[in-house]
Amino acid sequence: MLVRLMQRCGVTEHLPSPFADPEAAAGLAARRAALLLVQDGLARRGGFEEAMRRPEYGDLKGPDRAYARLLASTVFRGLGQIDHLLDLRLKSPPPPPVRGLLRLGAAQILFRLAPPFAAVSTTVSIAGEAVPTQRFKGLVNAILRGLDRDGGADLIAGLDPVLNLPSWLLQRWRGMYGDAACRSMALRLMATPPTDLTPKRSSDADEIARALDGERLGSGSVRVDRRGEISDWPGFAQGGWWVQDAAAAIPARLFDLSPEDTAIDLCAAPGGKTLQLCATGARVTALDRSAKRLDRVRENLSRVGLSAEMIAADAGTFDDGRRFNAVLLDAPCSATGTFRRHPDVLWGARPADISSLAAVQSRLLDTAARLTAPKGRLVYSVCSLEAEEGEAQVAAFLARRPEFVRAPITPEPYGLPQDAATPNGDLRLLPGAEAPSGGQDGFFIARFDRQP
Repeated sequence: MLVRLMQRCGVTEHLPSPFADPEAAAGLAARRAALLLVQDGLARRGGFEEAMRRPEYGDLKGPDRAYARLLASTVFRGLGQIDHLLDLRLKSPPPPPVRGLLRLGAAQILFRLAPPFAAVSTTVSIAGEAVPTQRFKGLVNAILRGLDRDGGADLIAGLDPVLNLPSWLLQRWRGMYGDAACRSMALRLMATPPTDLTPKRSSDADEIARALDGERLGSGSVRVDRRGEISDWPGFAQGGWWVQDAAAAIPARLFDLSPEDTAIDLCAAPGGKTLQLCATGARVTALDRSAKRLDRVRENLSRVGLSAEMIAADAGTFDDGRRFNAVLLDAPCSATGTFRRHPDVLWGARPADISSLAAVQSRLLDTAARLTAPKGRLVYSVCSLEAEEGEAQVAAFLARRPEFVRAPITPEPYGLPQDAATPNGDLRLLPGAEAPSGGQDGFFIARFDRQP
């Protein structure tokens, strides 16, 4: 599976099989950048993305850059199994910088991202570059050689994939979704995610699927298993589609909009849902607190030939007197449902994040309610698997906002199985679900109508 991911990143196009000259394609600079991505991703939520903007990663070119991200992502995908195998061989816990190096080298050996000799030699070299790790070069060498000697990649096959889920999240998810769902999510964590596209015109979905050797999903998205630079794919330059996970495309599809309607997308960047709303012909306002992030929305709108009003403001306090027929709030959240594409979110998240984000979501929902016109519709969504950000958030909203009533969602029209609907009529999408094939991001989605 990870070899397929390497191919999607374009790494193997530059490597003679089987990695005959790894230093030529992914040397020390790529591995140092990967180590930085892992360190920052473990330190805090969002640290992985922040580290990608640092020169150690940003200055890399071609296959080095692709390899650095692949290696770092692989550490996060297999972190529980990697640590388990390391701990079996360590007499005492090493200092954090040393454990970071061991994880980096072990990932290359256990998931076949480099020949073992290259994984060992480069990791030992990096250990020798910094004072805190220099005296541990012998330990790093011994542990990594031991992993290779004891079976290397074959060691992973005998380990429970659930090890790769952080224990505090696993405990929560077992209580909410059960053991079978947790195992399915753990398996999904290690699988290569496909790329989903949203057609500008739904009638073009079949044509787009044919052009990209993909398939049209029941939700209307197009799923492709294609590698290479996305901007080079057929239809990108013409603005016929944009990249958007199949689950993320569902909230905007829960409105029945016409050109006479007004709609606002709160927390709009990077803009996929704004584009969906604009494609209906409605008059759309895109709001985001970051003017810089709104520039990205403008770029996306321009590429696909659509337009929207742009407002840089805090959605928690925004009110310019207007009321909208459709209000979409895809709220900031812990993003634990996005681990298929962003495995770092599982390890960067902290229990305290959930309660603090739930408070933000509550405030934003009150703004969204205020902006919804009588007889208007409000859709709330989060790419989180946590009940505090989903089911509990909605229950509290309805209790304090009696002017809103839940508009139950029937999952079948959106290509979802019946069990995607909660008993109350909301949607709870799990990354490990069997449908659609290849999975989708984890989401919670609720829809409300405002009474006259």
